[in-house]
Amino acid sequence: MSKIFKSPLFILALLTLAAYGPLVPFTGFYWDDWPFAWIAKFQGPYEFIPGFMQFRPFLGPIFYITTSLIPSVPLYWQIFALIIRFGMGASLWWSLSQAFPEKKPFAFIAALLLIVFPGYSQHWVALTHINQELIPFIFYVLSFGFTFKALRSEKPLANTLLALLFQLCGLYPTEYSFPLESLRVLLIFFFFVDGNLIKRCITTLKLWWPYLLVWISNAAWLIYYYKFGPYDSYEANTFESVGVFNLALEILDTLWKACFYIWAQIFTLLAKSITAPTSLLTIGLILVAFLVLTRLLSRLASENESRFFSTALIITGLISILIGRLPSLAAGLPLRLQTGYDRFMVSMMLGSILFAIGWIELFIRNGKVRPYVYMALVALGVGQQFYTGNVFRRDWEKQKEFYWQLTSRIPVLQANTVLLTYQLPTEYEPDLSYTGPLNWIYAPDFVLGADLPYALIFTEKRIGGSTLPGLGPNIPIRFNYRTTAFNGSTSQAVVIYMPVNGCLRVLDATRGDADIYAKAPDELTQAIPLSRPELIVTDSANPASPAFLNESAPVNWCAYFTKAELAHQLKDYEKTIHLLDEATALGYQPEDLNEWLIYIDALARTGDSDSAQEKSLELLKQDSRMKRGVCVVWKKLALDEIQSALGCNP
Repeated sequence: MSKIFKSPLFILALLTLAAYGPLVPFTGFYWDDWPFAWIAKFQGPYEFIPGFMQFRPFLGPIFYITTSLIPSVPLYWQIFALIIRFGMGASLWWSLSQAFPEKKPFAFIAALLLIVFPGYSQHWVALTHINQELIPFIFYVLSFGFTFKALRSEKPLANTLLALLFQLCGLYPTEYSFPLESLRVLLIFFFFVDGNLIKRCITTLKLWWPYLLVWISNAAWLIYYYKFGPYDSYEANTFESVGVFNLALEILDTLWKACFYIWAQIFTLLAKSITAPTSLLTIGLILVAFLVLTRLLSRLASENESRFFSTALIITGLISILIGRLPSLAAGLPLRLQTGYDRFMVSMMLGSILFAIGWIELFIRNGKVRPYVYMALVALGVGQQFYTGNVFRRDWEKQKEFYWQLTSRIPVLQANTVLLTYQLPTEYEPDLSYTGPLNWIYAPDFVLGADLPYALIFTEKRIGGSTLPGLGPNIPIRFNYRTTAFNGSTSQAVVIYMPVNGCLRVLDATRGDADIYAKAPDELTQAIPLSRPELIVTDSANPASPAFLNESAPVNWCAYFTKAELAHQLKDYEKTIHLLDEATALGYQPEDLNEWLIYIDALARTGDSDSAQEKSLELLKQDSRMKRGVCVVWKKLALDEIQSALGCNP
């Protein structure tokens, strides 16, 4: 046996660190991580038990155990994600080794591909997906291993019982595991029984029936829970509503992505910005990974597998992929790579790996060339995960900018206030995800059983729905946040705005912001009249801070601008001017020229109309589109002579 198989766990650990380790210190919480982290810290791990009763009741105990052991700190969860990812690879290597003890290279290659599987980008949403998908996935893979071990044992009872136990632990917590059972029966059918088709089917059923009973029980439970029980999430659609033609397109799209495209999608992603630093680093990492793998796996050459073995893997993979897609397809959900929707790949990635290995074994018959193909796939997977990790790293940086600017602009906020905004310039966080850290920041003494004192809502998505029925005054705003709730009103709201290239600001109708931002989406401008900046508490001795970041606030233009806008709100115009002059003296400049408007207003209100007019002309020279904002400022100042000089309509 080759030396490499004397230490497979070391290689799997090294690969995990190479693909994910470099970015661990620079990533954070995303998506549902935030509400889960907030619940764990402020309500306690036990709250996950009742919290999941209306969603996935058997998932609550997993969250309870992990959040009891791991604090709500992003770094700890990202480290735990490394351990879980390694555990996925190790469990698959062990399980396939039980199925094919004479094919150790096959089991090891499958484990390598699983660790860097490029079709699943949600590794970094650690707190959510570790608990929701990956821990049950590991249980299910171990169930396969004990099944295969039982089938090769003279006394199979103990291993069969363990297989059934792990099946229960993997199956009931989440519906993502439901399609995985197809792999067990297919592998038994192809590799553990002999004879013609009828004999194979009968023998397979005799071996599979205990697992089939568990699977049927789960199917019955899901039918009850989705149709008649308290489940409150996605609604299943009928395939008839999809249409035969669209269904065929979805199937072809799934097969294309899961069988072929995912393994090479890194080339498409890199081609979009080939000279960017992240792209160059990714290319370098792919090359280094390939060279290291060729050194570590230089003796991986193996005998050609039989055509039956290769073909059986291809068929198993195809069927498993299609069955794995059925639940999300029935729910009417798309399979989009590099988005949150590629979490559905959890049900398909084992099938995708088996298909890829079967394809390579069938068509690349040179035993010396074939290992390099596998090494190339693994190296591309390393690059894919590093590239994706950088997307999450940038998102985390943008999140941190928001939290620092928010607390600088709003040092304290009156309780029972809702922040309204169109959207925020991050990719993975919906509004209710931000509600968790918002309460973490402004309600650090939250008491279990109380209502949420704060909420953040995106008008882009919520207007007309149950969360935000409309944008008129005195409209109730109410929604549940697992076991607690927010109860507020549109009449107690502050409207904020943070463009992609610009600082966070509090919008104020009395300042003319509805006119200044008239070209912004209606869902934003229609909310501006609701904004009540007076809900911001400015005289507190204990201003809020994003303590969960555990780092100092950055010093940049936005750090000065948010303080300057707060001073402008308080009519401290001298301080507004001083702060922005200081920022300019330090070499900072705004990306959004609208941020100069409070400076012009402050200059004019302190009697320096000449400097205000000069700055206005400078802005118009830089960008003629600033005329709307400049004219709104001077209209509010009611200085008709300067309005005329600037070409503003009276």
